[in-house]
Amino acid sequence: MLGPKILVIPGSLRVGSHNSRLAALAAKELALAEAQVTRISLADYPLPLFDAEMTAEVGPPQHAVQLQRMLEAHHGVFMTAPEYSASVTPLVKNTIDWISRARARGEPTYAAFKNRVFAIGAATSGPSGGLRALLALRQILELGCGALVIPEQIAVANAADAFDDMDNLRDEGARSSLKTMARRLVELAGALA
Repeated sequence: MLGPKILVIPGSLRVGSHNSRLAALAAKELALAEAQVTRISLADYPLPLFDAEMTAEVGPPQHAVQLQRMLEAHHGVFMTAPEYSASVTPLVKNTIDWISRARARGEPTYAAFKNRVFAIGAATSGPSGGLRALLALRQILELGCGALVIPEQIAVANAADAFDDMDNLRDEGARSSLKTMARRLVELAGALA
């Protein structure tokens, strides 16, 4: 029997991004936990700044519709969020805003965030590991979108030195947190499969 489908979304477009490295490592861990993993890059789905007027006049951009459908085709989602000014990046927030508005006629706002499980992670060069971004992302997903976000999360501090030459986490505690989070996400997403 195939495991649940998990979508992995790195919340950064930068080449060599710590969050993209974390997302790649999470994808491996999720696959080891027997999930069917799809990892995307938001660079492949460029979106304009969210504009409710544009949505009312011409509908959401095609990339927003594609992301919304992709979200709905998966049982679980792992998303990383770089920390900018003690919050999530504009890229992450804008993506979530567009996905929430790209829906079929008659479908309620935030429908793509319901009936699936989310896990979150961050990697920053500072000592906090992106905890403030994770707090903001959790608030956006849970309170704003009504999503179920598991309590297990991964925050990688001092990310410039956190990965070895094979892109694995050096710290045993961080490796354990990632594995625990991945297994919990697969377990709960499996209940929806």
